[in-house]
Amino acid sequence: MMSLQLDQAQIDRARDHARRIARQVFDDMSGFTTTTVERATLRLMGVDGVDDNQVPLPNRVVEHLQQHGLLAHGAALIVGAAMHTHGLTAQQVADKVTDGSLNLSLPDDMAAARVSADALAASMCDHITAQRAQRAQLIQDLSEGPKPWLYLIVATGNIHEDVAQARAAAEQGADIIAVIRSTGQSLLDYVPFGATTEGFGGTYATQENFRLMRAALDEVGARVGRYIRLTNYCSGLCMPEIAAMGAMERLDMMLNDSMYGIIFRDINMKRTFIDQFFSRMVNAYAGIIINTGEDNYLTTADAYEAAHTVLASQLINEQFAYLSGLQPAQMGLGHAFEIHPELENGFLWELAHAQLVRQVFPDASLKYMPPTKHMTGNIFKGHIQDALFNMASVLTQQNIHLLGMMTEAIHTPFIQDRFLAIQNAKYVFGTMKDLHSEIEFKRGGQIEQRAQTVLAQTEALLAGIEAKGLPQAISEGTFAEISRTPTGGKGLDGVVGKAADYYNPFPARMLGAGAHHA
Repeated sequence: MMSLQLDQAQIDRARDHARRIARQVFDDMSGFTTTTVERATLRLMGVDGVDDNQVPLPNRVVEHLQQHGLLAHGAALIVGAAMHTHGLTAQQVADKVTDGSLNLSLPDDMAAARVSADALAASMCDHITAQRAQRAQLIQDLSEGPKPWLYLIVATGNIHEDVAQARAAAEQGADIIAVIRSTGQSLLDYVPFGATTEGFGGTYATQENFRLMRAALDEVGARVGRYIRLTNYCSGLCMPEIAAMGAMERLDMMLNDSMYGIIFRDINMKRTFIDQFFSRMVNAYAGIIINTGEDNYLTTADAYEAAHTVLASQLINEQFAYLSGLQPAQMGLGHAFEIHPELENGFLWELAHAQLVRQVFPDASLKYMPPTKHMTGNIFKGHIQDALFNMASVLTQQNIHLLGMMTEAIHTPFIQDRFLAIQNAKYVFGTMKDLHSEIEFKRGGQIEQRAQTVLAQTEALLAGIEAKGLPQAISEGTFAEISRTPTGGKGLDGVVGKAADYYNPFPARMLGAGAHHA
C-alpha cells in the first residue's frame, strides 16, 4: 500500500499536545452542566411530548427547575425524587409540572431519588444496547457497501418527500443517507416535535422524523440487500438531546463536532464544550459514528495555507472523542477537497493532505468532503472536479465519501444529479480499486514534502494552543479565520454550575470501561 514517509515521533508529539489541550478543557468544564444536557437526561428517562403551545415537556421541566433554583442538582435527581414520593413515572411528573399541579423540590431521601433515576437509566441503556445489536445483526444479514461508502444528502424540508428521495438514492447505490436539517435549527434551544413538512433548506431533526426515515431505510435496505446508514445533525444548542433521540431510533451517524457550533454558528464555547462531551458519550454508547466539521474551515480559509489547522483540529477532536468513550472506528474525522482548481499541482497537494490524514488516523472512519467552495455554474468542469475528488478518495482509502454534485453551485440537487454523481464515483472507485496497492509515493518528492511540511506546522500550532489554551486560540481566529470569545455567542445563559450533590445516572452507565481517560 502506498504511504508517505512521516516522522512517527512528530505525530506522537502532536497527539500528546492535543491530548493535554482536550484534557484541560474537560477539567475546566467538568463542574458544569447545561439546560440541554438536563433536557437530554429527561428524554433518556422517558419524558417526551409538547404542551398546548408546542413547547417540549423537557424544556418545561428544566425551566421549572431553573425558576426554583434546582437545576444545579441535576434534573434526574429532582424528577427521580418526585417519582419516588408520588408514585409517578417520569412522563407523569413532567405532565404535572407542565399543568401546574406539581412543584418540584429537593428530596428528603437522596438515595431513593437516585435509585428511581438509575432504574430508568438502566432501562434506556438496555433499549439503546438492543438497537445497537439490531444494527449489527442487520449488517451481518444484509452486508454493507464497500468502502469508501457513498454518502448522499436529502434536503426537501418535507420528511415524506425526503423518504421518497432517500429510497431512490439507496436504490441507485447510496450507502448512507444524510437528512440535512432545516436552516437555523442549530440555533433553536428546543427540539421540534413530530413529523414535519415545512423545513427550509432541509428538514427539521425530530424523533418522529428519525423514526420514519429509519423505517424507510430498513425497508429499502432489505430490498436492495445492503444496510443503509442514516445520518443527521446533533450540532447546535440541542446537541445532547438530538444525540439521545438518534440513539433511541438507531441512527448510524451524527454530525457531532467539538468546535463547529462555536466557530460557524456563534454558539458559546463553554456551552458547546459541555454539550459535546455528553452528546458524544451517548453516541459512543449507541455505536454511532460521529462526523466532525473540519471541512468547513476550508470554506472560509485557504485550503493550501490552512491545511495544518485542519489536522490540528482533527487531533483535538480525536482526543475529545476518546474522553467521551468513542472508539477510533466511530471517529468520522472530516476533511475536504477544496484547493483552488487553478493552483498548479493542486491535485498533488490534495493527495498529500488526504494521505497525511489517512496515516495519522489509520483506524478512524475518515469522512472526505467534495469540492464546494470553487464550484461554478460550469457543470462539466464541476463533474471533472468531482471525478478528481473521487480519485483522491479511493487512492487514499477514505471511509465515508460525501458525493460531489455537478450542480453544487446552482441549486439543491435533483434526483438525476445524484444519479450522475453515484455513477461517477462508482466508475472511479471500480476502475481504480487496487491502484493504491500498485503505486508508491516518490521518496522526497513534492507530495511527501508537502505532507511533512503540514505535519510540522500542525505540531507547532498545537504546541502554541497548549501554551495559551484552546479558548484563547479560538478567540484569536486560529480555526477558519473566525474569532469567538469565551463569554460571547448564544447559549451561555444555559450553562449551570453543578451542586455538590449533582447527580446524573447516565455517565456512569455509558462511559464504563470503554472510555479512554487521557
